[in-house]
Amino acid sequence: MPHVRSIWNGAISFGLVSIPIKLVNATESHSVSFRQIHLDDGGRIRYRKVCEVEDREVTTGEIGKAYEDADGTLIPVTDEDLASLPIPTARTIEIVAFVPAERIDPLQMDTAYYLAASGVPATKPYVLLREALKRSRKVAVAKFALRGRERLGMLRVVDDVIAMHGLLWPDEIRSTQEVAPDASVTVRDKELDLADALMDTLGEVDLSELHDDYREALEELIAAKASGEIPAAPPAAERPGGKVLDLMAALEKSVRAAKESRGEEIGEATGTEPGEPAEVTPLPSRRSARTAPKEVGGKKSTSTAKKTAAKKTAAKSTAKSTSKSTDHAVGKAGAATKSTAKKTAAKKTSAKKATAKKTAAKKATARGRASA
Repeated sequence: MPHVRSIWNGAISFGLVSIPIKLVNATESHSVSFRQIHLDDGGRIRYRKVCEVEDREVTTGEIGKAYEDADGTLIPVTDEDLASLPIPTARTIEIVAFVPAERIDPLQMDTAYYLAASGVPATKPYVLLREALKRSRKVAVAKFALRGRERLGMLRVVDDVIAMHGLLWPDEIRSTQEVAPDASVTVRDKELDLADALMDTLGEVDLSELHDDYREALEELIAAKASGEIPAAPPAAERPGGKVLDLMAALEKSVRAAKESRGEEIGEATGTEPGEPAEVTPLPSRRSARTAPKEVGGKKSTSTAKKTAAKKTAAKSTAKSTSKSTDHAVGKAGAATKSTAKKTAAKKTSAKKATAKKTAAKKATARGRASA
């Protein structure tokens, strides 16, 4: 790898096999770095290394190492002192075990490196170790010394290269006892089901497609300022309003949003109908709960309300018309009844008069006969 600068040269110790290698960084930072400047004139701010005793700036060749004791005493430690330490891993990556990859806690993982074979003689043993790691499906745990201290490492295969992850020592991992949440909190099965549904809906992602949006925006800002342009104002980020008080509603809404973004049918995991809204709203206060009128059903659209009002108006008009017609018919029926009653009374009166006349005539005839 001639185009990549090695940061360490040594060998992998694999039993009695020694594999000369070069250590190169496997990762690189793309973060945008800044310099400090003087705001008044834009001058660059620099730091100078000054000796406190002589009060003058010193060169790199005049600077060494020292350990500061508890009382502030500085104890010089030279490069010769460090080189004389009996560390077998000073220039060697010593493999001590092979373990399954799941035995390594991701919290221990640190900087990653690529191990390159150094020279043609190192190629055969390098490939041998690489293929052995592939077939065993294990990782190698090793010790190595870098930048003045011994470290722990994990060797694994990436494509056709042996990679090494620096590992923190187990005693460098802090305990989780003071960070864990309250153990009295319980989670219902329905909440877990919704969380599982959300995980399944979100699915997987190709990590190679992810990128740093902030860095891209920062680079555009710098390019605009360098060309004398006025940087465009970034769009305001949407932030959820209020506190989420209903965990179930929040989960349901998250599942629905994830499915809609993927163009899937909703309502499968939550049991809700497609298109049914699930809003997360804060709970009302006692006063507002007492005074606020209860709403029945959802909100109606303006057109629906207008149609309903028109129907009600038509119904009222029909009712009034029907009432008037009924009153008119009842009036006519009453008048006809009165006329019929008058005619019947007149007939009865004339009949009575005729009967009375006949009775008087009979009585007169009878009297005439008797006198004769």
